[in-house]
Amino acid sequence: MIYSIKAQYIEEKMGEFYQKLTDGTIQNQKPDGQEIVNSMKRAKITAPKIIQWSEMCFCSTPLKHERETIFDHFLTDLETKTIDDKVEFVGESFFDFLERQFKK
Repeated sequence: MIYSIKAQYIEEKMGEFYQKLTDGTIQNQKPDGQEIVNSMKRAKITAPKIIQWSEMCFCSTPLKHERETIFDHFLTDLETKTIDDKVEFVGESFFDFLERQFKK
């Protein structure tokens, strides 16, 4: 299934999130690490502290594994909606935002 996701990011945890997105920690997570990294690279900031993206997930509960392992540590108020195809949201790139603040 493909989902449209909207969530609020936890500002004080974004440095740690960026590090895990870029050091291989998340990418090496099986089975969904690469999809999580790719999704965060597609995510857009659509309102203050709000990001939106689309993601493919095969869990019976939408994003169950992703939430348990990653998203619930760094995001709140996660909303999912089933869609037919991935969507490109309008807004500032979430990944670029993180990179500007935390890239060493």
